[in-house]
Parts: sequence; C-alpha cells; structure tokens
Amino acid sequence: MTDTGTIDTGTTNTETLKLTTPTDLELAMTRVFNAPRGRVFEALTTPEILKRWFYGPPIWSLAVCDMDLKVGGKYRWEWRGPNGMAMGVSGVFQEVEPPERLVQTEVWDESWYPGTALVTMALAEEGGQTILTLTVRYDSREARDSVLKTPMKKGVSMNYDRLAELLAA
Repeated sequence: MTDTGTIDTGTTNTETLKLTTPTDLELAMTRVFNAPRGRVFEALTTPEILKRWFYGPPIWSLAVCDMDLKVGGKYRWEWRGPNGMAMGVSGVFQEVEPPERLVQTEVWDESWYPGTALVTMALAEEGGQTILTLTVRYDSREARDSVLKTPMKKGVSMNYDRLAELLAA
C-alpha cells in the first residue's frame, strides 16, 4: 500500500483474465477472486474501496467516484492522469441485486467506440472463491471490435490484479 491507500502492482497478469466474444455484440471478461462474493461485490460498489484499486495505470487516480447504487441511480467515474489528462464515464444502474448481479449503462465523455454499452456484472461463489463475469454489450459489432483493438485487456487485468491483492489483505 502506498500513502494514498492505493495498491500499485506495476505489473499485469493478463493470464488470470479470460476474455471471450460470446456474440457479435458482446465481449465477456471472467476472473476468479479468492474471496467470498459479498466481499467482492462490496469492493466493486463502494466508492472508498474502488478508489484504492480501480484507477488504471499507476500514475492515474480515480478522482471522482459517485454512485447512487439503486435501480435508476446514476454513477460517475473520472480518472485523472499526468499533465492534466482526464477521462470520465457515467451511466444508470438498470439492475442492482447484491451480491450477485449489477447491470448498468456506460457512456464515455470522449467515446472511444460508437454508441452506448450495457455492462452486466455477475458474481458466482464456489468454495469460498468468487467468479466474476463482466459482459459488455455494444450497439454494433464495429463498436465491440474497436474496443478489442485497444489495450483494454491489459488495463482491466491491472485493475483486477490490484483488487485481488486488496481482497487478500
């Protein structure tokens, strides 16, 4: 842990994140965490905890993390990086079923893919471990494929590695 309460692994273990394309419009990411699903759900939905692991490259921070965790509630996340760089995303929660399911829309301030995405997070617990499956449904195959061409898997892996370390502490 650093003084800011964030975990900085600096490395990425992309082998622990399984990425698939179940349909022409979707990509799915699966990761197993060595923690009960209630604890994983809490880490995925509590702003103070999110700020400790969900910030991308080590030189970035999750500066804004506002969440009204209820059906129809809105969220807003803003990351800040070097030289004033920033990026933000917002959306609305469509389903909130702790600790097993969360569905939300996703709209980026400066969209790097066309349209809006629907993000479904499903958590299943087996033997004290939690299997997280994050499925993102895009408006078009073009949008999904444009995301697949980015280093998105590396970024997600980096965040989930930090989450796994936090859950192990």
